[in-house]
Amino acid sequence: MKILLIEDDLRLCDALTPVLRQAGYAVETAHDGIDGEFLGDELQPDLIILDLGLPGRPGLEVLRHWRANGNRIPVIVLTARDAWHERVDGLQAGADDYLGKPFHTQELLARISAVCRRQHGKPDNSLSWNGVTLNTDTQTATNPQGRNIELTGVEFRLLRYLLQHPEEVLSKTRLTGHLYEDSDQRDSNVIEVYINHLRQYFGKDFIETRRGQGYRLQAEKTR
Repeated sequence: MKILLIEDDLRLCDALTPVLRQAGYAVETAHDGIDGEFLGDELQPDLIILDLGLPGRPGLEVLRHWRANGNRIPVIVLTARDAWHERVDGLQAGADDYLGKPFHTQELLARISAVCRRQHGKPDNSLSWNGVTLNTDTQTATNPQGRNIELTGVEFRLLRYLLQHPEEVLSKTRLTGHLYEDSDQRDSNVIEVYINHLRQYFGKDFIETRRGQGYRLQAEKTR
């Protein structure tokens, strides 16, 4: 899952980026409204953290442009402003949540999880499919036999993305774009390696290969 962090406070960016990575997110950053708006459309991240007080183009204007142009990516607004009507303006412009500065990083992580749960219609921080359950808080999974699986960072991000889109065929390009940051080496063949890891954990039929298209979770079994 990829997060775009648009924040002009470089110290805050440097502090948040490793925290977000530790929580299992790939992170891209922008430091002004013009670059941020472009990357929000170009990268198509899974979630955007948007500061309102940006140079170049105000965050509220960026958000309004996205929504007017059909960009529906979830957005959490960061604001140092105390006026309640500015928070209302952000929500009315299409923000999914807001957080006032200063804030605790654990609260930001909790709000990210809450927005993602709402987006995917999940009541808690777990994802399940065909007897496999992923706990997104602990980054561990349980296989159909009840065995607990400790996942690496990439395995966790890959399984989470598959479970968030269980009925879609996901191309290598799409998976790579959501799993890695632009600074990472993007060898789409590496995806095959991690797909095979997940098959070893959860069964060879858990993930289907659609030749020339990509991968998809096996259709949910009827009971």
